[in-house]
Amino acid sequence: MIVKSLDEIIGTEDETKGETWESRRFILQKDGVGFSLNDTIIKAGTESYFWYKNHIEAVYCIEGEGEIEKVETGEVWQLKAGSMYLLNDHDKHKLRARTEMRMVCVFNPPLVGTETHNEEGYYPLLTE
Repeated sequence: MIVKSLDEIIGTEDETKGETWESRRFILQKDGVGFSLNDTIIKAGTESYFWYKNHIEAVYCIEGEGEIEKVETGEVWQLKAGSMYLLNDHDKHKLRARTEMRMVCVFNPPLVGTETHNEEGYYPLLTE
């Protein structure tokens, strides 16, 4: 059994930050369960471009408001607490946060923990 609290993660190597986001990583590849689980903050008033070409990501918004745009089609969906989106086609997308957003993110394959977005917006596929 694995039990962790957010307080145990903040300020450690399991917290990763970008210009527009912060990711606190609860479950990683080393835990051996086939997925990873993050608690992610998207900063208010920001726009982020992401593309997970190596991962499938499911995201559940638990706080805040914003929108997601599918880059290829220009389709836009509004997000608020209680909204979920699944990037099941490795969708290139823009995430715009009107207010600070808090998201629960699940990745498959699981993240190692040291990933940050590269210049193309995706996480490299790390194995260790």
